[in-house]
Amino acid sequence: MNSFGNVFRVSIFGESHGSSIGIICDGVPAGIKLDKEDFAFDLERRKPGGKGTTTRVEADEVIIESGWFNGYTTGSPLMLRFLNQNTRSKDYSRFVDIPRPSHADYVANEKYNGYTDYRGGGHFSGRLTTAIVAAGVIAKKIISVDIKSSIVNLGGETNPDKFAELIAKVSEYGDSVGGIIEIVISNVPKCLGEPYFDGADAKLAHALFSVGAVKGVEFGTGFSGVNLRGSEFNDCIIDAKGNTKTNNNGGINGGISNGNDIIIKVFVKPTPSIYKPQETFNFKTNTLDVLEIEGRHDAAIVLRAGVVLEAMCAICLADLFLQNKAYK
Repeated sequence: MNSFGNVFRVSIFGESHGSSIGIICDGVPAGIKLDKEDFAFDLERRKPGGKGTTTRVEADEVIIESGWFNGYTTGSPLMLRFLNQNTRSKDYSRFVDIPRPSHADYVANEKYNGYTDYRGGGHFSGRLTTAIVAAGVIAKKIISVDIKSSIVNLGGETNPDKFAELIAKVSEYGDSVGGIIEIVISNVPKCLGEPYFDGADAKLAHALFSVGAVKGVEFGTGFSGVNLRGSEFNDCIIDAKGNTKTNNNGGINGGISNGNDIIIKVFVKPTPSIYKPQETFNFKTNTLDVLEIEGRHDAAIVLRAGVVLEAMCAICLADLFLQNKAYK
């Protein structure tokens, strides 16, 4: 449903053009020092503003509704909310009849019998990732790990110096590109993960795939490992601390963290909302029609996705950390 986690559990709510969006974090330990300023850095990283990003800019000032008193978490559910103040709902009304390709417009309308809020993509909008980033801030206070992300491939280009040129060219033609983000998680405690179905890699993949634009996740060497023999792929242990000579498995064995860096690559698809005309089905006329999308969109949502994926990793690891702590 709209919740994730067992001990540290998050429940997301809201729609893109509704009054607000937010997230409830349950299982937050009491006594964690928390200020509104703690959210500023990561929220700013998610905001648009550069070339190829949407012109919709929200204040994104966090409202802490509960679970917080005198600057500390209380142990009760922590509710974080954000107001929606910069909306243009008229841009979306026609997508009921002509659903946008690769969006959730069609399937949401079918699944919820026409009652879904289609404005701005409703509950399926990337706007809700603001709440995920906020929950990630809390998660990083629960588990002290170092999470870094970087774009290693943008539309097939691997040279970061050429990314800006590519974005400018794609934007000029009204199109979009996807990309691959590499996430490196350091200082990970050993033994996180609850096999069989809640292994660390299984839960991380679940969390990352919950982000709507994500279409691929691989750990360590990933799919390129098909080119290696077992003798080359195996990560041989080199000392009593469990350190390994290589890290092809990406820091996880048998669904359990082994103390090495967790390395993940995530494919974020090209932004589906593009300005180029597309031929798609018109359900009002029962014919193929030409769709031209207006509104405000990113030429590459991958440019703003890194902090969201980091947050999802933190949420997942915080939950596994508290589970492991409870067992011990």
